[in-house]
Amino acid sequence: MTDIGIDHEVRDHVAYVTLSRPESLNALTPPLRDRLTELFTAASADPGIRALVLTGTGRGFCAGADLRGTGTVERLPGDVARVLRLGAQRLIAAVLDCEKPVIAAVNGTAAGLGAHLALACDLVLAAESARFIEVFVRRGLVPDAGGAYLLPRLLGPQRAKELMFFGDALPAADAERLGLVNRVVPDDDLQKTAHAWATRLATGPTRALALTKHLVNTSLEADRATAFAAEAWAQEINMTTQDAQEGLRAFTERRAAQFRGR
Repeated sequence: MTDIGIDHEVRDHVAYVTLSRPESLNALTPPLRDRLTELFTAASADPGIRALVLTGTGRGFCAGADLRGTGTVERLPGDVARVLRLGAQRLIAAVLDCEKPVIAAVNGTAAGLGAHLALACDLVLAAESARFIEVFVRRGLVPDAGGAYLLPRLLGPQRAKELMFFGDALPAADAERLGLVNRVVPDDDLQKTAHAWATRLATGPTRALALTKHLVNTSLEADRATAFAAEAWAQEINMTTQDAQEGLRAFTERRAAQFRGR
């Protein structure tokens, strides 16, 4: 299905979400950003979707927020914070909170909000021509869209400050070396690799993956006792699923498990 600035389809339990404003390097307008949030939220609750792939068309993955025309808007105190909370932050939260594994297939430039959108995903594939830019400092802005939350957790504070203070473009190979990217592949192999990874995830134990994602995403904010308690309850909940029972049966019967996402 073609949406406003988004191509969206579901195949074999995988939702493929493609930003399709190549003339603007897939910069996000407010309606496009909100529609993207809706798609992630809906996919999280849809039992027919078991993995997602987010990518872009043309030379850009996502150049961030489309700022054209915003310089003339009259703002009252509180307006900016409200827009961020209900807009970019809500989108990043929808990706982090999605109960299905999300793969970013970064096909080109990922800047500002676009970089943070990719880094909020569970797995990041990057084309060799891709690059990541903390562009905010170039505009005299504070990093938003969860950047100061995500980057220190992925890189540590020193590396995060280096990227945010200077705003230099980070090539895909360097992003992989720093641990921001799971794998860099030739440009022509990006979509094929993303499809292979998503297909594999879509045949996995979907509820176990959701609980695993929650445990990992909350681990850096929890002390050991809290983390261990969360782990125990996650395992307790997961043992009630059909997939857990299937996995145990398959082990005892010495065969491959056939998970159904239930």
